[in-house]
Amino acid sequence: MLPNVDKYLNAIKADFAKFYEDAEDKQYAASRIQEFNDGLEIVEGSKYLKIVKNSGSQRSVHSFICVKDNGKFKAGDVLKAASWAAPARNFARANLFVGDFSKVRWTGVM
Repeated sequence: MLPNVDKYLNAIKADFAKFYEDAEDKQYAASRIQEFNDGLEIVEGSKYLKIVKNSGSQRSVHSFICVKDNGKFKAGDVLKAASWAAPARNFARANLFVGDFSKVRWTGVM
């Protein structure tokens, strides 16, 4: 596993928690945050790590992370999801080794 994946996941979780910080029903907000955090999953592939969000019966891809250098992208590059099976290969949104996750949102990467 690549270094700083846990920091990347924590950035996703923190952005989701920020979404609920002004919620009036703190108990409901805490349960939704826990459900979201528990639903994040890493699926390892040969080229990418796929970050998956599970919510009830729904699953969606949050982002992809390059496992190794592959021409245009370096190991640790974070790519936006284009579909369930493929990343958007136009440009990297972040890199795990740089650690700047300012473009990371709980809904995906910008």
